[in-house]
Amino acid sequence: MLARLRIDPYLIALAATVALASVLPATGAAAPVVSTATDLAIALLFFLYGARLSPQAILAGITHWRLQSVILVSTYLLFPLLGLALAALVGGRVSGPLATGLVFVCLLPSTVQSSIAFTSIARGNVPAALCAASVSNMLGVVLTPVLVALVLHADAGFSLKAFRDIAVQLLLPFVAGQLVRPWLGPLLARHKKAIGYVDRGSILLVVYEAFGAGVVAGIWSEIGGADLAIVIAVDVVLLAVVLVATTFAARALGFSKADEIAIVFCGSKKSMASGIPMAGILFPAATVGLVVLPLMLFHQIQLFACAFLAQRYAARPAEEAPAEVVSGG
Repeated sequence: MLARLRIDPYLIALAATVALASVLPATGAAAPVVSTATDLAIALLFFLYGARLSPQAILAGITHWRLQSVILVSTYLLFPLLGLALAALVGGRVSGPLATGLVFVCLLPSTVQSSIAFTSIARGNVPAALCAASVSNMLGVVLTPVLVALVLHADAGFSLKAFRDIAVQLLLPFVAGQLVRPWLGPLLARHKKAIGYVDRGSILLVVYEAFGAGVVAGIWSEIGGADLAIVIAVDVVLLAVVLVATTFAARALGFSKADEIAIVFCGSKKSMASGIPMAGILFPAATVGLVVLPLMLFHQIQLFACAFLAQRYAARPAEEAPAEVVSGG
């Protein structure tokens, strides 16, 4: 039924997870258990990313320097500038943590799984998207805390300890996955569907832990309907502007349609899998729930919008399908 209605079951699972965390958050002795399980799930998520990404794909993608440059400029320059502008625009209309969260969304790396998945559905340059999303996340381990310290210095708790925690939780598992890839890679390739469940299940656990902590901290008593409407509107405008900007830039710079698809999907997304654990490290526990709320809403909005765009791209004539290799141009 969901397939016929073109409703992504994962979106329903995300909504159900938020609802569960709202009515049954982890409290008391259950809280540290959920927290530990979440840390392990995040580490597993990035370990699997490392185990699935071949060094050859990294090398091929990196050589496509023009495409990578456009995506990085969108992720770490255009987005932060837009975030600051929109935060200034809403001004005192939303609470401090929500305004911080709107800017924080713009400082995060791109997604990995959904960027690659949508690029594949749209028949785009998958190897380049794979590299771009992975490089964005690896750079994000360094760039996001630095940008948070520079842009949100009054709210962010950046320190060497914060950088170390992020590196241990995200980067080291990825490197470990790369090291064991020669042995584990073939097994993962044969069980893509099961690995997909691990990916999505890990993110659902992260969402439950983060949103539940916000509920315990009184998130719903701190946000009203007007605040929620403003955050949703800002997220929609932010995504729309970046989607238009990346599409226009790709066409103005003469990229192929396959490269345009990779640029649009990798350059317009923000990673909830990276953002929520980073927020837990960089911001006070009492405000994390509100800080990540704009990210959680943006994540769902981007999934709906990009699913629609991917289907539109996929409907183009077959002769525009991408080549099997990544060009260096």
